[in-house]
Amino acid sequence: MKSFEIVTITVNPALDKSTHFKGLIPEQKIRCDEPRFDAGGGGINVSKAISRLGGTSLAVFTSGGPTGKMLEELVIKESIAHKAVEVQNWTRESFVAVDDNTNSQYRFGFKGGKISEEESNSVLENITALSPKFLVASGSLNEGLSTDFYRKIAEIAKKSGAKLIVDTSGEALKKVLEVGVYMIKPNVGELAKLIGEERLELEEVNEAAKQIIAKGGAEIVVVSLGPQGAVLVTKDSYQFVPAPNVAKKSTVGAGDSMVGGIVWALSQNKSLKEVIRWGVACGSAATMNEGTQLFKFEDAKRLFEWLKDK
Repeated sequence: MKSFEIVTITVNPALDKSTHFKGLIPEQKIRCDEPRFDAGGGGINVSKAISRLGGTSLAVFTSGGPTGKMLEELVIKESIAHKAVEVQNWTRESFVAVDDNTNSQYRFGFKGGKISEEESNSVLENITALSPKFLVASGSLNEGLSTDFYRKIAEIAKKSGAKLIVDTSGEALKKVLEVGVYMIKPNVGELAKLIGEERLELEEVNEAAKQIIAKGGAEIVVVSLGPQGAVLVTKDSYQFVPAPNVAKKSTVGAGDSMVGGIVWALSQNKSLKEVIRWGVACGSAATMNEGTQLFKFEDAKRLFEWLKDK
């Protein structure tokens, strides 16, 4: 197989379905527009974002049943190189519906099907066989996977010398910090939990991130601040970038788009200031599109240029 500088991992991908309707009325049949289908899930979305920036990556993901086959077809349509690890249970679906009468968005997500020990080992074997410069583990874990699954990936990355970027939450995120990774991307609430606090104020984010770095949990901590923007923290630097004011249509995939922008910029040897600018630009650009479409390159480029003066 061709070698790739960037590899993304999605153990719990989703076939994303989105539509529009007019008026949410209990007990009545809701007539919906023709649905749109997109390949979704953390790592897949990161690969899609990298592709839209002109980069290349290998997307490794599980695939099961007819939904999994449709997911693979959608990834191929995006011209993304991929390695599908076959599993028995069907790939899950997610559903986003927008009420045109109120412009309210409703998001429905389903749990991923259970993955067996043999199937999870197959995912790990596929990752072990690769030697990327950047390895991205993103998204939730399926039923049947222990919370130390990403930690196992961190151990593989450490042995191969890959720079592991992890975007997940809860116990799965805590456990990767025990091994140490290149970068994590928590939001403020998740960062607070990582250091044993109930909440953090904006001015406390830098010190909290540095606590994780000092303990060897990560070299870089990117903290998403939602509509306020994001910060990138290393042991000796702090970069804050505000989020541009855009007309938001959907927040689906905004976090994955941010990670994609960051990883692409890192692969292009951009400065850390440019890295976080690209992340915020891509994340903000994703909110400008409906459903699960992520962002358009021209929007991300325009927002990046705007952020240069901020």
